[in-house]
Amino acid sequence: MILAAGLGTRLKPFTDHHPKALAPVNGKPVLQRNVEFLQQYGINEVIVNVHHFADQILDAIEINSGWGSKITVSDERTEVLETGGGILKASWFLKDSGSFVVMNADILTDLDLGAMITAHHENKPLGTLAVTSRSSSRALLFNTKNELCGWKSEKTGETKGKTGQPLAFSGIQIISPAIFNFMRFQGKFSMIDVYLDLCSEHQFLGFDHSQGIFIDIGTTEKLAIAEKVFP
Repeated sequence: MILAAGLGTRLKPFTDHHPKALAPVNGKPVLQRNVEFLQQYGINEVIVNVHHFADQILDAIEINSGWGSKITVSDERTEVLETGGGILKASWFLKDSGSFVVMNADILTDLDLGAMITAHHENKPLGTLAVTSRSSSRALLFNTKNELCGWKSEKTGETKGKTGQPLAFSGIQIISPAIFNFMRFQGKFSMIDVYLDLCSEHQFLGFDHSQGIFIDIGTTEKLAIAEKVFP
């Protein structure tokens, strides 16, 4: 699943007239780049959630024949549901296919997704979360076994759960469909809140890719950096 429903407020003025998922990086929309990123690892069936300027995303998918993938759309035009709500709404598509990958539409990375998938299958956690040691206003906390155990706001000092090593979430995760049996949230909610709610009972492991490239194209400055890194 590619999460493409966000408003992209940090990427104005582009997002005043377009969805962030169609922000071009050297002429190629970031959504297309992520569809093609998944294709490198044999993932050719994708569901994309839409809200902000949804029709533009639908048109781009149709005109480009899904850029070679079979793309299904999860329509959130009536209400944006955030990451957790969006995944729950798409559960009909995700729950019967084995473990599935979810990624934000606004990131570019050279993460070895194949290695992350292998680690997920070998360790069999409820979820595997891509993380790096970069600075972030919000950090996930991991114990000595690399298990998610808490969360911390670097701005306010607020914490949830237990203390541990702080790592920044990369917006890429591999999830077991069993998670739908344990979710205690409905409507609009963050997937991070689900993980924090469940991590004392279920295992969520970090997958550290700090040595690689990771760019969140959420601002015009980051978009300019991405154009220098991704031809």
